[in-house]
Amino acid sequence: MNKEQIKTLINSGETYDDNDLELSEYRNHALFETRRYNQKINNNEGYQPEILRQLFEHLGENPYIEYNFRCEFGFNIKIGDNVLINHDLIILDCNQVTIGDNVYFGPRCGLFAANHSEDPAVRTAGGVYSKPITVGNQVWLGANVSLLPGVTIGDNCIIGAGSVVTKDIPANVVAAGNPCQVIRTIRIEDQEWIKKDKIFIPK
Repeated sequence: MNKEQIKTLINSGETYDDNDLELSEYRNHALFETRRYNQKINNNEGYQPEILRQLFEHLGENPYIEYNFRCEFGFNIKIGDNVLINHDLIILDCNQVTIGDNVYFGPRCGLFAANHSEDPAVRTAGGVYSKPITVGNQVWLGANVSLLPGVTIGDNCIIGAGSVVTKDIPANVVAAGNPCQVIRTIRIEDQEWIKKDKIFIPK
């Protein structure tokens, strides 16, 4: 199967064989490229987003993606402009993962589009299905936030550290917890912060 056929298979929402060797080829490619990106940082050779731009479906302008970034395939990832990603982000992009503009990720976040089958026999045989994940514009995710399959985070949200997001979060709210729940709407001072036109991008 070519890349587009692989994407059609895994993005369908239907159960597929996660052990398929053709999937492994694309996973290995993503592993190699993300290791190469991370090693450039580790070797003090600077941040080289072009490596990831060639791997992703789309990577916008002025990205800042810290050391130890990992993803499953890369070709299902779309990231907007001025996105700041702290250490240790993991994206299991076995379905479309879309991240808007001016988004902040704290350390050790995870976006997990994959889910194993609930049927133990199917699960043991490698049965997996997936759902897309969407993060809106000007969202701030604190450290150790996990987004589970199928969730959408609305624009301007703040998601508290350690949250596990299992359902959609509407725009313009602060939400936190496990499972993540809305706490309140965004205050004026919060809006002034997250509506800045630019974010700090280290040189």
